Amino acid sequence: MSRNPFTPTDDQRRLVRTMAGFGVPHDDIALVTKCSPPTLRKWFRHELDVATIEANARVAQTLYQQATTPGNIAATIFWLKARAGWREKHAIEVTGRDGAPLPAPQLIIERRIIDPGRGPEPSVIEGRCE
Repeated sequence: MSRNPFTPTDDQRRLVRTMAGFGVPHDDIALVTKCSPPTLRKWFRHELDVATIEANARVAQTLYQQATTPGNIAATIFWLKARAGWREKHAIEVTGRDGAPLPAPQLIIERRIIDPGRGPEPSVIEGRCE
């Protein structure tokens, strides 16, 4: 028994392009179009290749329209961060009381001198670490 050769229809081409643009896996598209995944890739190569590009272009167009519409601040900020390279800059300044500089940290060194007759006796030396 011989198989009929696969011949894609215009409706199938539109369906493959649409599904691929939505990100549907090729195995699932092949199932819907009633062909094997290798046959899908052979006969619908162009549709599979351009569908994601076209879908991304349509979404980018919509985002651009939203970003350039007054009042849509979220879309404008997203566009500027994603496309124009804008970044939020967070600067943190640490100061002492009322904006004064922080005091230099104190370094405390503790030395224990052990006298067998009297037990451990701490001796503290204070210094500054600059």
